[in-house]
Formats: sequence, C-alpha cells, structure tokens
Amino acid sequence: MHAAVVESFDRPPAFREIPAPAARPDGVLVDLVASAIHPRVRSQAAGSHYTSTDELPLVPGVDGVGRAPDGALRYFVLPDTRDGAMAEQVVIDPRRSAVLPEGVDPVRIAAAMNPAMSSWMALTQRIALPAGARVLVLGATGSAGRLAVQLAKRLGASHVTAAGRDVRKLATLPALGADALIELGDGAAAGFAEAGRSLDVVLDYVWGDATAAALRGIVPAREDDGRPLHWVEIGSTGGLESPIPSAALRATDLRLVGSGQGSVSPRAIVAELPALAAEIMRGGYDVPTRAVPLRDVTAAWTARTDDRIVLVP
Repeated sequence: MHAAVVESFDRPPAFREIPAPAARPDGVLVDLVASAIHPRVRSQAAGSHYTSTDELPLVPGVDGVGRAPDGALRYFVLPDTRDGAMAEQVVIDPRRSAVLPEGVDPVRIAAAMNPAMSSWMALTQRIALPAGARVLVLGATGSAGRLAVQLAKRLGASHVTAAGRDVRKLATLPALGADALIELGDGAAAGFAEAGRSLDVVLDYVWGDATAAALRGIVPAREDDGRPLHWVEIGSTGGLESPIPSAALRATDLRLVGSGQGSVSPRAIVAELPALAAEIMRGGYDVPTRAVPLRDVTAAWTARTDDRIVLVP
C-alpha cells in the first residue's frame, strides 16, 4: 500500500510504498477515506510535539475517517504511534472511534473534528461553561480559534470577543458569531480592558507575551475581582513560555488550567467523539476545506493556503 512517510524531521512527508499494516486482535483494518493536515500532525511530523519519541520513519496523522469492513464510516483517533492515519489502510481501535451516518461529508468531518476538539474539550471537560458566559478567544484567526468562536456560541456563550493578529481574517469573525474584535499588538490594551470587565472564560491558543499582555489589560479592569476568570491554555503559537504577572494571580479569582493530550484523558476524549461529530454534522460551521490526493502529500504539506487540506486516497 501507499502512505505519506516522514523520513527526516526537517523535510515534508513523501509518498511511499510500505507494507500493509498487520491486523491486531483489538483492531479493525479500515480503508482511509480522509485525513487532515493540521498543527498537531505537523508537530508530529517535525518531531516537535511533546509526545514525540524521535523515531523515524513514521507515517503522520493522528485522526481521520475510514471505512470499516462492515461498510461503516468511522471517525477515529489514533494513540501515539509511528503508524499514523495518512496511509491507504489504517488499523484503528474501534473504541477510539465514532460511527458516522451515511450521507455525511467525510472530508468535512476530517477537516473540522481536530480543530473543533480543542475548544470542545476545553469547554466540556476542563471547565464548566457558565450559562450566558462571556468568552474571549485569544488566537481566533487560526483554524481552531475560528471554530472556538463558533462553538462557544453554540454551547451557550452570550458574548464572544475574538482576538488575533491577522486583520483580514479577524474581519470575517463577526459573521461567525464574534461580538467584539481585538487586533493583537501595541493597541490591544484598551480592547482587553473592555472585554475584561465581565469576562468569564479565555480560550488561549497563543500564550507567550500575548497572554501576559492580555492579563495586564484584563485584570485591572475587572468590575468584580471575585468573579471567577477561567483561563484555559490550549496552544502556544506565540511562545512556549509566558511571563505571567504574579499580581494577576493575587488580584482576581484567576483559574488557570490547560487543555490537551494528557490533561484530558484518552477515555474522556473518546467519550466526547460522538457528541462532537453530531454537532459538526448539524452544519453551519465555517471550515474552508480542500481535498488533495494522498500522492500529492509533499506539495500539500508546503502549500500556502487558508484552507484546511484533507488528504484522500
């Protein structure tokens, strides 16, 4: 069979012929239908994800949609493995999958599930979203951040502030549910102060200096310092470390947690898959997507595009 294969952490995957995977007693061999290129997969292929074992070669891909021998379409999540999803056939654990109804668009499911999962898990597993909550999405112009704006509203937020650096993408977010916008940079302090007065939740995809700047704007503006402020660290596009002001932890009821692989157990992730898949299948989510043949993985990996690229056989 053929697969995308990472042979060096400093080069994109190449289309190669490899042995078909061996069946396992606890596994099901599925034919790949769709698997998306997203940041988690890129970090896996670069050897930079915190779960990396630095072993090569490897087939990248941590999730996808496959067709099982019984004909069922399944969205699946793989454990940490060198035998990833971007191959014509994949052995999956059916307990780490969700059956999809016929008629769904597997490319759309593959494109949306991983980026949506980050905010879904944060808001369902790491915190309890208060009724009518006011939410700030820090890093809202990335794929996961755009979906976070939309999901926060679907899950009951009354007001969502979207903060990001890409002015063009930021301008599209009111149509997706954002009630206020903050352009990250030197002029963001006033926006953070306005949002911070009655803020309940921050979904942080940025970290680094941007998080420290946001806290410096938000904390002094709080109308009620005893009102809990749930800060959920999800991503680190702005830096792996953040110089959080110590006063921010003392001056308000700041509840800082992380959400990701490890802080959310595999069992909890799997338990949420059917509900998240059903939510995405309801429709109405804006996820620019482009399907690309698996054989073109090298070009797809380096393509400059805003679309979520999904590899298909």
